[in-house]
Amino acid sequence: MYIYGFDGAYFLVVIVCLALGWATQAYINKTYARWSLVDASSTGTGAQVARRMLDENGASAVGIARTSGHLSDFYDPRDNRLHLSDENYDGGSVASVAVACHEAGHAVQTAKGYLPGCIRTALVPVVNITQRVWGILFFMGFFFEMVGFLRLALVLFAFSVIFQFVTLPVEIDASRRAVAYLGHAGMGLDQRGARKVLTAAALTYVAAALMSVIQLLYLFGQTERR
Repeated sequence: MYIYGFDGAYFLVVIVCLALGWATQAYINKTYARWSLVDASSTGTGAQVARRMLDENGASAVGIARTSGHLSDFYDPRDNRLHLSDENYDGGSVASVAVACHEAGHAVQTAKGYLPGCIRTALVPVVNITQRVWGILFFMGFFFEMVGFLRLALVLFAFSVIFQFVTLPVEIDASRRAVAYLGHAGMGLDQRGARKVLTAAALTYVAAALMSVIQLLYLFGQTERR
């Protein structure tokens, strides 16, 4: 559908993706803010609880460092460290502990050779390249009517879709490990709150996977029309 020379379907895709991204981000921010006000009892700070989880699950070699930003926490297998934002490194709320233990869950996955995590790590350098190249090929193919470039761009973008779907079980499993540890450790933490925080975070990955599928379908449609 073209409107005044513009592809209406493209703008619909953009609007849907922006709406999904905004809705999921708003939900996680709201959920995190709610449970950041609830003290995690005597469990300690996010960094302290994560340290115990690592030590008790065969990942004692993993370090913990600070990183700047809000909800910018991540585990980097390259330096074998959890990078926790200040609010979760020092915070002792249900939200802080849940997020810190989720990242510790990723480190435990690496320590135990969790297969989906290994596949995801192997895909990272491939996806980094394909994400930079597919757009150039697609626009070249679109404007110069080179169907071969369009199809190649479609294949390259498909790697991003695969990556998103591989990421889902990795994130869900890390959250499962976090909630299980907090429950078995008997620290008196509100598991319901921890589960809500981590479920909200998981929805961002579900939304990302859905957005990548929508984009792939759009690209496929454009390719078939050439």
